[in-house]
Amino acid sequence: MEEGQTRPRTLSLFPEDRCEGLVADASIVRVKLAELRLSRPRQWGACWLALMLWRELELDLFWGKRLAVSRKGTRWDKVLFVLVAYRLLAPGSEWRLHREWFRHSALADLLGEDAGLAEIHKLYRCHDQLLSYKQAVFDHLTARWRDLFNISYDVLLYDLTSTHFEADPPFRQDDKRRFGYSRDHRPDCVQIVIALVVTPEGLPLAYEVLPGNTSDKTTLRGFLERIERQFGKARRVWLMDRGVPTEEVLAEMRAADPPVFYLVGTPKGRLTRLQKHLIDKPWQEARPGVRVKLLPQGDELYVFAQSLNRIAKERAIRRRQLKRLWARLKQLSTMSLTREELLMKLGAARNQFRKAWRLVVVEVAADSAALSYRLDRTKLRQVRSREGRYLLRTNLVEEDPGKLWSHYLLLVMIEEAFKNLKSLPSRKRGAISPSGRSFTNSRRASRPTSSSPFWLIACTSPLAAACMRWRRG
Repeated sequence: MEEGQTRPRTLSLFPEDRCEGLVADASIVRVKLAELRLSRPRQWGACWLALMLWRELELDLFWGKRLAVSRKGTRWDKVLFVLVAYRLLAPGSEWRLHREWFRHSALADLLGEDAGLAEIHKLYRCHDQLLSYKQAVFDHLTARWRDLFNISYDVLLYDLTSTHFEADPPFRQDDKRRFGYSRDHRPDCVQIVIALVVTPEGLPLAYEVLPGNTSDKTTLRGFLERIERQFGKARRVWLMDRGVPTEEVLAEMRAADPPVFYLVGTPKGRLTRLQKHLIDKPWQEARPGVRVKLLPQGDELYVFAQSLNRIAKERAIRRRQLKRLWARLKQLSTMSLTREELLMKLGAARNQFRKAWRLVVVEVAADSAALSYRLDRTKLRQVRSREGRYLLRTNLVEEDPGKLWSHYLLLVMIEEAFKNLKSLPSRKRGAISPSGRSFTNSRRASRPTSSSPFWLIACTSPLAAACMRWRRG
């Protein structure tokens, strides 16, 4: 590149065997193209961006004060950053990080360290040092998010999920691995329950790992008290799905001083009870494509929302599944099977098309493999009338209906956080004991790791999106 020029210019290109003496200028660099080779390529851009985000959040200063250097000189704060960067850029097991990923990244160059930073035992032991700072790291992050993004904590989203793993009970009495309601549709596996509070921007404020048989409705009161201690009493709105709050907790939220506001979904049975009261109510346009009916009931307001986009989406899903089930039943009716074989295949079809199965009446003769099926039109009409329609419940009686609907759609954010968590390899989706140690569900690896809060930093922060864009683009 010549001075003052915006584009490079090739001065000369000579065959390798005839270039000697042709160019006498000693300032010109001679390059033999035949001997060029790529040596130890490393991922640089995404690693550099992850380090910049880490420093922007001042997590290097936070952990540098708390994670002391070991007697052997191990910088635990740098080991932690390696774990977080790995989870952010290429989630996998610690074994893969140790054996493969670290040497293909530029973290050693950026941190001024060698491969010893990713030694396998250091990666495992690092987790154990983090759990005692769980609340402190959330306090630090909420303060930084407020400074960086002017985040307010007046609207909070709360939800729970479960994550399963393969293990052979029985376990110790204090172990959190339990059988319970499985959102993964794996009731045959023990699990843990994870509760998470996030802001509408996707920033986590608190989480808890609970026994696998924990009921959702027993968890909310503890998080209400925790957030109040952390951020004080203020006008705050909690967004939750149906099944999380109990009537007792909702009454306490309404009676609090100042009142704690909520917006929650309702079970389908409540819509059936209130349907006759909603018929006479006029529709209001909340936003383009969304209409609502408002039904005041004492200190609460019920919002019956209808979304055209949701109607189209849910009907398309139902039609596609019903079409596939109908084709499968037609196929089974033409096959030569014993009665036991037919029942087994019908069970598999029912498991594969659960929603569509409720709309079909299937009958098998008691003494033969004769199969008959028909559409239950009564149930179909009922399902059609409720597709894309939701009944919400709130004590924000003076709030704009369109804003209430927008608030409720924010629950997608916490679902995305759980999706990120469950997209991690099974190595990290283990059970966590009261001591803070997590045991892998992998049959090959059996090393325990601790239940540390760093995965939340990597999985739910909106800064992750910037790193992903850098990595992909």
